[in-house]
Amino acid sequence: MSGVIDIEPSIKEKIYFIINPKSGTSNKKNIEKLIHRFVDVSKYHYEIEYTHGPNHATSLSAKAVELGYNIIVGVGGDGTINEVAKGLINTTSILGIIPCGSGNGVANHLKIPKDPILALKLINRSTFSIIDTVNVNDKFFLGIAGIGFDAHIAGKFANMKKRGFLSYAKLVLLEFFKYKSNNFELIIDGDSINKEGFLLSFAKSTQYGNDIKIAPLAKIDDGHLQIAILKYPPFYAILDIILKLKNGSIHKSKYYETIKCKTLMVKNYNTLAHLDGEPHHFEGQMDFKVFPKSLKIITPRHVMN
Repeated sequence: MSGVIDIEPSIKEKIYFIINPKSGTSNKKNIEKLIHRFVDVSKYHYEIEYTHGPNHATSLSAKAVELGYNIIVGVGGDGTINEVAKGLINTTSILGIIPCGSGNGVANHLKIPKDPILALKLINRSTFSIIDTVNVNDKFFLGIAGIGFDAHIAGKFANMKKRGFLSYAKLVLLEFFKYKSNNFELIIDGDSINKEGFLLSFAKSTQYGNDIKIAPLAKIDDGHLQIAILKYPPFYAILDIILKLKNGSIHKSKYYETIKCKTLMVKNYNTLAHLDGEPHHFEGQMDFKVFPKSLKIITPRHVMN
């Protein structure tokens, strides 16, 4: 990652908190109280706003940029953080994260604390890094996009009333043996390649969330995309696959392949994909373009070590 930078405010900076009251399973009723208690008001003015539906976080973050807010904080899961970040790409405003989602993949990758008090203290320190973002057709993601089984799960999970890791894990177990591998036609850095896979992930960060590391070699600021291809494993290999996903060694499995690239197209693809865990439909083809160093984001110092 790029060097971590300190903000040294000579006058009070402005923070805009965008809270998604419906994301994840965390009780966010106390978030506003914690913000009032732990934001350093000797350094910052702050405002709090709640989202009321899909894409509202993006319009709020774009408005906050226009109003001159220095730091815009997403409070929610990866989908919420994705929406907030859309309004900040290639601006001088800085993204902050208070993770309150089911998986929190981007926050986990960046070592942002799950404890909201610690996350607020990190925001007070305001050290930030500059990371890449990825455009897919007219959409965008920060951490991981995918097609195949993980997209299938994202579509079903989005319609579940009960959220959280246990609900997600139960859904994966129910669907795993029903789902079949697919053939995908890819154009990777100009070369046409056909790949069969149970799932294909396109990664800037290492994990889906909950420390399930599908792309342990991915780097969030290197200007490249990491393609992770997982083949359907035989029954006897499933436990080993799960363990490798948890401990970050899935790239050592014979059922896994990874390809690093700068440009990518998925051809003749008319089905479901996910971007940062949120389901989206694409028709025709998916064109991926990495925008290097396009987003400032508050991170701890130790992510650089």
